[in-house]
Amino acid sequence: MFERFTDPARQVVAAAQQEAGELRHDRIGTEHLLLAILARPDDPAAGVLIGLGLDHEAARRAVVRLLGPGDDTQALASIGVDLDAVRAAVESAFGEGALDAPAEEEPKRRGWFRLDSRAGRSPFSARAKKALELSLRESLRLKSGQIAVGHLLLGVLREGDGFGARVIVDHGLDPQAVRRAVEGVLA
Repeated sequence: MFERFTDPARQVVAAAQQEAGELRHDRIGTEHLLLAILARPDDPAAGVLIGLGLDHEAARRAVVRLLGPGDDTQALASIGVDLDAVRAAVESAFGEGALDAPAEEEPKRRGWFRLDSRAGRSPFSARAKKALELSLRESLRLKSGQIAVGHLLLGVLREGDGFGARVIVDHGLDPQAVRRAVEGVLA
């Protein structure tokens, strides 16, 4: 399927992985795809959302509000627990790397959906996988020869139940109006 992706669309998928990593989320969701799309303000599909008032920063704030920052560092710090001090104490008592996860066996799955944390890739959520599949269907429906960034956004919208679509709706945007506008820029 990824051979049909345009270079910008592939870059969006890679950037979604980075967005998940920066937020310290253990899975790549539709919200990370949305953030990666919005991180490309020159793309016409992103321009639709930005023109309607939803930019990368606003979407990122919404994702953090919905899902949190992905780890408990700030929450623990607010009650006086310094995780760096805890790590240092444990490593001084038990040796360096005592809190690191053990090495895992080689994963059985390959490609974009593999479960290989050592390669720096987070696994895609079921909704994100569905959105990627739906982006292919949107491309076929629109008789495009490839999957562009706009098709990825249409896939997120068509999936409809993920946090990506929720961020759009919570921002006061009508998903059907966004869909029509994105289809217009893809035509």
